[in-house]
Order: sequence, then C-alpha cells, then structure tokens
Amino acid sequence: MRKILITRIFDYPPDAVAEVKGSASYPNINGTISFWQTQNGVVVMADVNGLPYNAENICSNSIFAMHIHEGCSCSGNNEDPFADVGAHYNPHNCMHPAHAGDLPPLFSNKGEAWMAVFTDRFSVNDVIGRAVIIHLHYDDFMTQPSGNAGVKIACGIIKRINS
Repeated sequence: MRKILITRIFDYPPDAVAEVKGSASYPNINGTISFWQTQNGVVVMADVNGLPYNAENICSNSIFAMHIHEGCSCSGNNEDPFADVGAHYNPHNCMHPAHAGDLPPLFSNKGEAWMAVFTDRFSVNDVIGRAVIIHLHYDDFMTQPSGNAGVKIACGIIKRINS
C-alpha cells in the first residue's frame, strides 16, 4: 500500500482503471475512471468526454450521477443496455447515499467532465471487476435506492493495472 501525499497521487500510475463507453443511444461518451490505493483510502479520478450537451439551453442538465455497481458486466437488454450491472455496490447495506459505490456527480463543461474524490468506503481490491455507471441525470441523494439518477448512459469495468 502506498504511503504518499494525496497531492502527489497523480505522479503515480493508477492501481486500476475503468474505460467507460456510452450505450448505443450515447455513443460519443468515453473516458477513464482511475483508482489509486493509498494508506488511508482510495483516490478516484474521472475524466469523461462526449456527455450529452445542449448548447442552445444553458440551463439543461449538465450534472450526471456516477456510481460503482455490484455487477461485473456492461451487458443488458434493449430496454436497459447495462441491466446486468445490478444495484449500487453496497456491502454494508447502507441507505443511499451512503452506499460504498456512491460517488460525487460529474459536472459537465460542454460535454467534458473531470472529478476527483478521496474515499475510505472501499479499497481498490474491493471494486476490481465491478462496473462504473454514468447516469443521464444527477443523483438527488435522497431517493432510495439509487437517487433517481435516470437511465444508465455509460459503463466500464474496473480492471487492475499490472505494474
């Protein structure tokens, strides 16, 4: 486990990444969610492009929920292309938004978003093989069980990086 300053974390390669891709309805979405294990928690960094953006309506939704889900496959069906991801990763059976997989939202800047957070809700080992989902709407942090975040628009599986 690394003992480094959080402010220097990006000087090191991540321990795991999820390459997110948009569904057939949102094919322009792509990005990387990176995970660094530290002594006291995990740094998660998201860098996502191609999010839905309406240049004619500056007040349109530009906030997107992001969660780690229990499942290990970005497959699904016609109604829900990522149905197989299951529920939010929640090993302690907490109420939303205290699920281990509940992450801060992505704030889009004309379709691009960057976000970083430090959390002790999981370790990198806990989430290897699980799915990261981006939803069409923001998470209201109240509605059970998933924050009324809307349809799943992008998915990626967390994979360990071999150092």
